[in-house]
Amino acid sequence: MSIINPPLTLGVEEEYQIIDPETRNLHAYISELLSQDERGPTRLNLRPELMQSQVEVGSQVCRNIKEVRQEIVRLRRSVIAMAEENNLLIAAASTHPFAKWEEQTITEGVRYKELLDDMQRVARGLLIFGMHVHVGFGPEPEAKDLMIEIMNQIRYFIPHLLALSTSSPFWHGYNSGLKSYRSVVFEMLPRTGIPHSFNSWAEYKAFEKTLEKVGSFGKQDPVAKIWWDIRPHPLFDTLEFRISDICTKIEEAVCVAALFQAICAKLIKIRNSNLSWRRYRHMHITENKWRALRYGIQGDMIDFGIEEAVPFHFLMEELLEFLDDVLDDLGSREEVYYVRTILKEGTSADRQIAVYNKLGGDENRREALKAVVDNLVAETRKGL
Repeated sequence: MSIINPPLTLGVEEEYQIIDPETRNLHAYISELLSQDERGPTRLNLRPELMQSQVEVGSQVCRNIKEVRQEIVRLRRSVIAMAEENNLLIAAASTHPFAKWEEQTITEGVRYKELLDDMQRVARGLLIFGMHVHVGFGPEPEAKDLMIEIMNQIRYFIPHLLALSTSSPFWHGYNSGLKSYRSVVFEMLPRTGIPHSFNSWAEYKAFEKTLEKVGSFGKQDPVAKIWWDIRPHPLFDTLEFRISDICTKIEEAVCVAALFQAICAKLIKIRNSNLSWRRYRHMHITENKWRALRYGIQGDMIDFGIEEAVPFHFLMEELLEFLDDVLDDLGSREEVYYVRTILKEGTSADRQIAVYNKLGGDENRREALKAVVDNLVAETRKGL
C-alpha cells in the first residue's frame, strides 16, 4: 500500500430492532436467533447487543460501494427471513417509538456486566440502535498517521451526515422534538461525542494507553472503550464513523456510507496536493451536531468560514460539488447523489413524524405509534 493510495475499503455494521407483530413492541429474542444462526447452513455471524431485543450484523470487507449495497441487502434479507420463521419482525430505526428501557432484558456476558457495573443506570437506559461505517486505511505506520490526520479534518463534516441519517424522533411513546434522540441518550456515556484532534497516531495511542493504565477500559474486557462519533477502531485498521442513526431504507444507508468514503478520499486527494481542510475547533463542530440532531435536514448549519447559518440543502449542494472529482474513481456517484432524494423525501425521522401526525398524533397516540412501527418494518425491507 502507498500512502498516496490507501485501500479505503468499506464495512458496515447495523443494529436492528426485534419486533413482536402483535404488540409492535420490542421482543427479547436474540439468544434464540444466535442459536439458530449457529445451527444454520450459512452463518450470518449475528452478534448480541446490550438488550435482548437487539440484533447486530456486520458486512464483509467491501472493495466498493456496490458491494456494500449487496451486503446490506443480503444481511437484511437473511435476518428478516430468520425473524419471520419465529413469527417476529425486524425494524431499522435508532429508537423504538414507544418501548421503555426499564422493561428490557439485558444480555448476559462479561462485556455487558462490566458495562453495567461501570456505567450503572446510564448504561441500563441505552435502548438505542446505530449504524457504523468503517473505511480501511491499512496497517502501515504512515497509514495510521494519515488516518489521524483525516479524522481531525473530517470531524467538520460528520454532523452533516448525522442530519441525513436521523431516525430517532420518538422516545418512550412521545415525540421528543428532536430528529435524533439517540444522540442525546448515547452522550450520557463517557468518551462519546465529537473527538478532539490529535497531532499524530503516537499521540492518540498515548492517550489510549493512559486510559487503559488508569482502568477506564475495564479488566475483564480490556478493549478500548472509546465511543466517539468517529474513531480509529481498536481492532481493525479502519476509521470508524459512528455518529449516524441507523438508516431505515437501504438506499439511505448506502448513501451515508458512500458519502463518508468519498469525503475521506477527497481529503486525501487535497492532502496529496499539499493542501488540507481547515481544522475546526471542537466547540464549532459540537454546535452543528446539536443543529443536526435537533432539526435534521430541515434546519440550518453554521458555515464558520463565513460566520453565517446556511440552509442545510445549500450545504449539501456545496458538498456534492466539493466531492465531484473523486466520485467516478470510487464508482459512487449514483449512491452519493441519492442525497438529493433524501432532501426531497425526508429522512426516516421526518417520515415517522408524518405517519404519526397523519394518524392523529398525540390525540391518538397508541394507534399512531403502532402505525409508525408498521411503516418502519415496511421501509426496512424495501428493496429486498
